[in-house]
Amino acid sequence: MLTSFTVRNFKSFNEKFVFDLSDTNGYSFNKDSVINGVVENAIVYGRNGVGKSNLGLAVFDIIEHLTDFEHGDSEYLHYLNALNNEAFATFKYDFVISTCRVSYVYKKNEKRTLIYEKLTIDGNLIAEIDRKKSNEATINLKGAESLNKDIKNLNLSLLKYIKNNSVLDDTDSINNVFLCFLKFIDGMLFFRSLDGNSYLGIETGSKNIQEDIIERGNVKDFETFLNKAGIECKLRVVKESEKNIIAFDFEGKSISFFKIASQGTRALTLFYFWMQRLKEESKVSFLFIDEFDAFYHHELSRLIVEELKKLNIQFVLTTHNTSIMTNDLLRPDCYFVMNKDSVKSLSKSTEKELREAHNLEKMYKAGSFDV
Repeated sequence: MLTSFTVRNFKSFNEKFVFDLSDTNGYSFNKDSVINGVVENAIVYGRNGVGKSNLGLAVFDIIEHLTDFEHGDSEYLHYLNALNNEAFATFKYDFVISTCRVSYVYKKNEKRTLIYEKLTIDGNLIAEIDRKKSNEATINLKGAESLNKDIKNLNLSLLKYIKNNSVLDDTDSINNVFLCFLKFIDGMLFFRSLDGNSYLGIETGSKNIQEDIIERGNVKDFETFLNKAGIECKLRVVKESEKNIIAFDFEGKSISFFKIASQGTRALTLFYFWMQRLKEESKVSFLFIDEFDAFYHHELSRLIVEELKKLNIQFVLTTHNTSIMTNDLLRPDCYFVMNKDSVKSLSKSTEKELREAHNLEKMYKAGSFDV
């Protein structure tokens, strides 16, 4: 699990910005939303322009150099903060992997150029390179002793170099944690519904949403999902221009699904497209959905959160919808309020002791959690 993330001099984050998922409280309700003191289900609020989307992009910067999956070049234009005079952005990730504390720090001056990397496991140095000083890397992993440690390619991550060029014995406890850490990164997924099927991680390239649903044999399940979400419909697969498409079935008359589906239904279809992958065992480890319910009715927003909770994966959602800010769904240390300088949970944004009976939405609108 990701326990904490820190970024500086990236996009809108001029100064050090910390997103701490481990600063939790001992609430006795909705215990499944916090695992071993770390938030598993987080929802982030904040005014327009405070950087909620940039927070997601910052967290997912890591997949560009540690995975071979989609990493959205256009999302990372204007990489460094315009007001900061430092020549590089700094990222720090803290994880709990197989009960071990894993810390990964790196610095970049643009999306693909790595200046510095350091990985520690339970405080022990595993790998480090500081290209401001030398191209010589330090590597402390069994099975990597014979690797060439002179790494001149600034676009090559030290960790990815180790992964691709050594045969690590996964029965060694440290090696196992290292490989599990890389697997966690491989399982990170970011998507949003505001820009078509815009995503980072998990896969490469673009897929046709309805073709994907048809090929997986999930049209009937998709129909059930839509009806559960309050969209009464019957679906069928028909031929159009020699291609199979999904269509609404109106008592035998078929109309192409995407020709008449509303924006909200299209957004829900995109969610279902990714939900198919979320349900695949061990496929997704960490999920970030930006403006997850931009086109949803508040009851549907709640349904989506409840569906995500069933998957037992760590997720972060951004929204402006305060109707789901309730202790019936999550708890005060799982709801976060963000401004340009910080992000804090509701429980850390007030001196008042919050209880299960409190109306969090009412308190939020009254300014009780202004950070």
